[in-house]
Order: sequence, then C-alpha cells, then structure tokens
Amino acid sequence: FKTARTIKGKASWYGDYFHGKKTASGEKYNMYNLTAASKTLPFGTIVRVKNLDNGRSVKVKINDRGPYVEGRMIDLSRAAFKKIASLGAGVLNVEVTILDTSNTFRYKH
Repeated sequence: FKTARTIKGKASWYGDYFHGKKTASGEKYNMYNLTAASKTLPFGTIVRVKNLDNGRSVKVKINDRGPYVEGRMIDLSRAAFKKIASLGAGVLNVEVTILDTSNTFRYKH
C-alpha cells in the first residue's frame, strides 16, 4: 500500500444493531464515529470514500470486517454514510482511495 490505490464498488451502512458491540479489531463499534468495515484492508487504514452519484466524500478508519452481503465492498458507519448520502439511499456506488496506512495494526488473537 505504498501508493494511493483506488477501487470502485458498492457501499452500505450499519448502525443501531451493532452499536456498542465489539468490532473485529477489538474496538467497540460506535455508529457516530467515522469508521468502516472492509474484508481485506488492514485495521487502522484511512480511506476516502467518494459517492460517485453526488461527488461528496468522507474519510474513515477501517476498524471492522465486512460487508457480508454479496457485491458490496465497504460497510460505512451510520455517521460516515450520512456525510455522503441520505441513510435511505441504502447502497451507493463509491470510489475508495487508500490515503494512509501508517497506523495500520493487527491484533493477536
């Protein structure tokens, strides 16, 4: 991840049900923080998620694993999704750019 890498795909959001529960990284999920779940990016990675339909973007930290729905690339926290679209949009076409991997970490389980 030495250079910025951009990938396009689908984004969704998750909120109430997971609020306060432990994420895959060990942190507690807070739907009001700017975080996201990715299947492959290391925990702690900072990415910019851009809504391709309206051009709005948000920076988030990867702290969880997912999404577990076929065809989706990233799951945003409720707050992060709200910054780039209305919650009712459900699923967005997005561009994800890796910005910073200097704080990536791996938990030993």
